[in-house]
Amino acid sequence: MKQLITLTFFLLTFTTFAQKPCEYSANVTDSIGTYKITNECLISEKNFGNTFNYVFFALAQTDGLPTLNLQLIQKSKDFIKANCFDKNSRVFLQLQNGKVVTLMHVDQENCGTLIRDDKGYDNRVNTGIFMFLKDNFEELKKSPVNIMRIKYLTSTEDYIVKNELKSEMNGKVYKPDTYLMENIRCVE
Repeated sequence: MKQLITLTFFLLTFTTFAQKPCEYSANVTDSIGTYKITNECLISEKNFGNTFNYVFFALAQTDGLPTLNLQLIQKSKDFIKANCFDKNSRVFLQLQNGKVVTLMHVDQENCGTLIRDDKGYDNRVNTGIFMFLKDNFEELKKSPVNIMRIKYLTSTEDYIVKNELKSEMNGKVYKPDTYLMENIRCVE
């Protein structure tokens, strides 16, 4: 009987801590190299009046180099201020354990693309690619993210990272605070 209880406890513990398999939106290997990117996760959603702001994360690996792809989507009938990325742009992630992880933008200026839709909304889509620093990479595996600060070319913006976020846009439930903890192994 004691062995049965021990075996049951072991199996429950094993399934509790088992990692789920990596899910990729792209996983390509060809003559040029390899590229894989995880499914996107909604990190922040702000809707106020006729203005909608979304921040998405996806982890990518290009020929062995892990990066964070950050996508900003702004939608409004009013004027949309351009938040540009440049070589000095950074993403700062404050973890629950108190540590701050810094990611550096690749040396590529980008202010996004402005597109007008048929409903009269202006939509700005801006994507930034951020590199991990070696010493910070391991910290992201250990602790959830509390706060994210994005330093743009001319401004800085802070975001509270929730442990669960139900999107008004698509109704999906996201777990933004643990996204990096759960998926960073997929791009190592």
